[in-house]
Amino acid sequence: MPHPLPIDDALPDLLAALRRAGRAVLQAPPGAGKTTRVPLAMLDDGAVAGRIVMLEPRRLAARAAAERMAETLGETAGETVGYRIRGESKVSKTTRIEVVTEGILTRMIQSDPELTGVGAVIFDEFHERSLDADLGLALTWEVRGALRDDLQVVVMSATLDAGPVAALMDDAPLVTSEGRAYPVETRWLDAPLSKRARIEPATADLVARAVAETEGGVLVFLPGEGEIRRVESALKDRLPAEVTIQPLFGALPFATQRAAVAPARSGRKLVLATSIAETSLTIEDVRVVVDAGRSRRARFDPGSGMSRLVTERVSRAEADQRRGRAGRVAPGVCYRLWTKGEEGALPAFPPAGIEAADLAGLALELALWGVPDPSDLPFLTPPPPGAFAEAQALLADLGAVQDGVITEHGRRLAALPLHPRLGHMLARAGRGAAELAALLAERDPLRGAKADLALRIRALRAPKEGGANEATVARVRQEAKRLARDAGPDAGLSPAQQAALAYPDRIGLRRPGDAPRYVLSGGKGAFMADDEPLGTQRLIVVTGTDGNPREAKIRQAAPLAESALREVLSDRIAWHETCAWSRRERRVVTRQQERLGAVVLDDRHWPDAPPDRVATTMLEGIREVGLKPSAAADRFRARVALAREGGADLPDMSDETLLETLEDWLLPFLGDVRSESEWKAFDLLPPLRAMLDYNRIQELDRDVPGSLTTPLGRQVPIDYDAPDPEVSVRLQEMFGVTAHPVVAGRPLRVTLLSPSNRPVQTTMDLPGFWATSYADVRKDMRGLYPKHPWPEDPTRAEPTLRAKPKG
Repeated sequence: MPHPLPIDDALPDLLAALRRAGRAVLQAPPGAGKTTRVPLAMLDDGAVAGRIVMLEPRRLAARAAAERMAETLGETAGETVGYRIRGESKVSKTTRIEVVTEGILTRMIQSDPELTGVGAVIFDEFHERSLDADLGLALTWEVRGALRDDLQVVVMSATLDAGPVAALMDDAPLVTSEGRAYPVETRWLDAPLSKRARIEPATADLVARAVAETEGGVLVFLPGEGEIRRVESALKDRLPAEVTIQPLFGALPFATQRAAVAPARSGRKLVLATSIAETSLTIEDVRVVVDAGRSRRARFDPGSGMSRLVTERVSRAEADQRRGRAGRVAPGVCYRLWTKGEEGALPAFPPAGIEAADLAGLALELALWGVPDPSDLPFLTPPPPGAFAEAQALLADLGAVQDGVITEHGRRLAALPLHPRLGHMLARAGRGAAELAALLAERDPLRGAKADLALRIRALRAPKEGGANEATVARVRQEAKRLARDAGPDAGLSPAQQAALAYPDRIGLRRPGDAPRYVLSGGKGAFMADDEPLGTQRLIVVTGTDGNPREAKIRQAAPLAESALREVLSDRIAWHETCAWSRRERRVVTRQQERLGAVVLDDRHWPDAPPDRVATTMLEGIREVGLKPSAAADRFRARVALAREGGADLPDMSDETLLETLEDWLLPFLGDVRSESEWKAFDLLPPLRAMLDYNRIQELDRDVPGSLTTPLGRQVPIDYDAPDPEVSVRLQEMFGVTAHPVVAGRPLRVTLLSPSNRPVQTTMDLPGFWATSYADVRKDMRGLYPKHPWPEDPTRAEPTLRAKPKG
């Protein structure tokens, strides 16, 4: 080996653990040298029978690691040490160490579960917890347990919580390298940034300070390409002439990325990088790290079926990983864009990719493996049930799985290096869709441009004219050629039709109104900026949004003619008969609609809707508008309530109970009522009375009658709304009554009226009234109403409503 590295002291323990147990977890700080030293040490030890496959999270890191190890051996990549990344491979029959990106291991296992010829698998930088790394470890560990107990497995990381990983691997030996290459001094801000402050100018200020206070190369961590470009622009006139600015992010051409990693030819190098520079790579000449403290992560919302990138604070583990970049080749300094006091609020570790990613690809791989239930595999972090169920539903919708079992179509999709949506599009549309599949799989080459997908397609033909990112265009073109080789005959579909195959749940129908708002076939809402030319289109297919789960902003879409839509998605379009309560119209609305999911292509009145469906739907409206009973119905309910208080076995007729049980008592009587106005005119009394059988009606009429029968035989309604049941009756009509009327076992409140129907006395003891107060009432009434009888003894008088005969 060349110059010593901190990892060297831990290698004997690691090799001993592998010889003893065949598995190990290696924890070593950033810059310890594990990526390039461990595979070579395992090869030199001679204990590995077969190739050593090492996984790297990124293509640049995979190439760099392979080239560095080959250089150590005095060779070039492709001899003893080679690599395989997407679209490029440098391996040979003599290759013993093969560095691959994570998805390639999954393909290797799916095509050859025994991993023939492989003696060891190394998972490097496992702390990044990518979805592919978690899946790769789960599959590898199952292969080791079921087929290959001789397969050696090593998990390596700088900042990983290693205990759970060791436990997952049957309590694998844990080997720790304590040393750091060189000490790193940490410098924090004196005061927190304002909540409204943008990180780009603040980062530029901190970089300028770092350049002035230190020597050597500077590595700046920023969340994304946009922030890198803005900081680069802010620094151009603020740095000494000797400082060369080098951007480093995934969308750059490999040549540009390698230039950022290579030593500076003269002067000082300033690298503005995303998290691509956190791990594996040793960027030459770097002595200083400036950490803006942000990281960009993909978040998937299973409810909307959309992913979006969010910018979040880094975790303490990520911050420590970045800090270690400053001490790889010499003592260094790390500047942090936050105060020391803010550090405690940072999360300990970043979320595992499996917790926040789109799980459609994972679900497809598990179906191909024959294990549709992820709990049957040893995942370090199980996939969230909701997101996984959503992924399985998508696969079923695409025809990739049926009843949890992968179909032939699904096997074809699994063989394609694409998201299942795009794989489905390529399989159905043929090689003519290769260009669009590659375009949609890559980042947008026209970031910030209008939403029209056609602009991106034209940019692939003439990137300089459209202002496209030439590196992205080059990658898309290269990938399109590769995909076209694996695709079938061209089906002759337009790009919009091709996109509709990939996103059948994102067909957008413009809502009425001036603003360009759309309802998507999957049921969600989306909108465009007011100045978008596409905003006038009735139908579109949405290929890119900001992922907002409430109402997503459309960033990329294509206009879609209805005829073109019907040509590719006719099997999803069907007529539906709907019967619904309209809150706006306050009535039951019956429609016949031709729909694609939530998108209504044709809408007609349904004149002969079945009466039972109309009546059942009307119940929804009744629950919204309320019962609205008549006075007679209210009196009946009050009588029933009073009888229930007395112990009668009668049904509860309160509003709450009646509304809950409309189907039981009201539905048979509702008839053709279908609007609020018709409901207001509906008589509730008959269905309420029907709730009682004949015997109960008789008991109710006897014990709690609806009216008082006067001595003249007249029926006077009893008011049950008052605290006590009450009746109003002419005083003369009650002559001869010697027993007070009773309702529900208690006296009826009787209001006695004058001949002009004005109250003269209220009593709950009529005999007592005759014996006491009547004399005074008689004295007053005789003067006011001399033509009406006022006998001295009312208990013996005949009841009457007439005046005394003349003479």
